[in-house]
Amino acid sequence: MRIVIQRVKDASVSIDGEIRSCIGQGLLVLVGVEHGDTSDDAAWLAAKTAALRIFDDEAGVMNRSVKDIGGDIIAVSQFTLTASTRKGNRPSYIRAAGHDLAVPLYEEYCTALQTALGRDIGRGVFGADMKVSLINDGPVTIIIDSKLKE
Repeated sequence: MRIVIQRVKDASVSIDGEIRSCIGQGLLVLVGVEHGDTSDDAAWLAAKTAALRIFDDEAGVMNRSVKDIGGDIIAVSQFTLTASTRKGNRPSYIRAAGHDLAVPLYEEYCTALQTALGRDIGRGVFGADMKVSLINDGPVTIIIDSKLKE
């Protein structure tokens, strides 16, 4: 699994002109699931997301997590994170997991993240044509791949 975490002042996800989820300060997380990903990947990424210290403390040092600051999270499925651009100029999505694997793992990630935070998170709708708006704070953007565990 691969995620892109963006520290935001606010963010929202709309579908067909209606807001599905919106948050104030917190994280917007884009989630890509690949063939071969497992529940262990989802759990590891959720724990990492909740504990990632990318919010400023009183000294202006990134030393607080989204949980520490009482921030919110929106998680949005995004199969294009699995793109391979190795050959040519048209991305290949052959590594993207199908619905039978991707939906359960996206849901497991979201559920594990809710458990780690102790409250609900916002979500997109898997496979929907979503419009995502955000004000990136910093900007701070982090990419994490569960296979690399860096």
